[in-house]
Amino acid sequence: MAAPLKIGFLGAGKMATALAKGFINARLVKANQLFAADPFDVAREHFTAETGAKTFAANLEVAKAANVLILATKPDQVAAALAEISGAFTKNHLLISIAAGVTIAKLENVLPADARVIRVMPNTPALVGAGASAFAPGKNASVADAELAKKLLSAVGVALQVKESLLDAVTGLSGSGPAYVYQFIEALSDGGVAAGLPRDIATQLAAQTVLGGAKMVLETGQHPGALKDQVTSPGGTTIEGLHELEKGKLRATVISAVRAATEKSKKLGQS
Repeated sequence: MAAPLKIGFLGAGKMATALAKGFINARLVKANQLFAADPFDVAREHFTAETGAKTFAANLEVAKAANVLILATKPDQVAAALAEISGAFTKNHLLISIAAGVTIAKLENVLPADARVIRVMPNTPALVGAGASAFAPGKNASVADAELAKKLLSAVGVALQVKESLLDAVTGLSGSGPAYVYQFIEALSDGGVAAGLPRDIATQLAAQTVLGGAKMVLETGQHPGALKDQVTSPGGTTIEGLHELEKGKLRATVISAVRAATEKSKKLGQS
């Protein structure tokens, strides 16, 4: 963007705070280039304590102060937040929405006709700098806008551009996916306890095993199936465990979970 980057959050909750901290840590902005609005004193105070940025009670004040606006409200608060800033929204503004299920068309309909909008589906590991986000530009967003969105989101993890029609699938996979992983970690830990390990040791080993497996996939670039085969010796312990997972239909169940969450996301977007 031609003007100095000034980022304003409409909503100052956990995800907004995580993003703001990521932007600062990546040296994309300084605290005096960040702003946030939230009706709750506690949220504003926490945002300022974590980032050093200035906060307001009114969204309109943020729209006046920033040129990139990140819509971080709950979905049912989106219409009111955008109505509040609509009169101050100019061609110099870019709106990046992380409001779940709210389509680009709905966002554009509330804003001026030439509004530049990008819709994002983040996930909660962004809170620890390990997010998996996908984004889709609106009809008026430029290539530079998309590049900026990717740069910002990459400060808290991985960011990939997709068609908006795929964001429901992203929701079903990476948006809801952390919960699937937590349940798997809990199950691994339960297995360790059943085999005699103390709970704290079992949970730490389970979580680190999942983290290590994920890093192997990302850093080696090898197919997960190939990495699985490297661990699976003929007649060994691993193939016995994998056999039980196959009997329990682990893969089929996970596929069904992603598809079910995707369909639910589509329904929520239509409401």
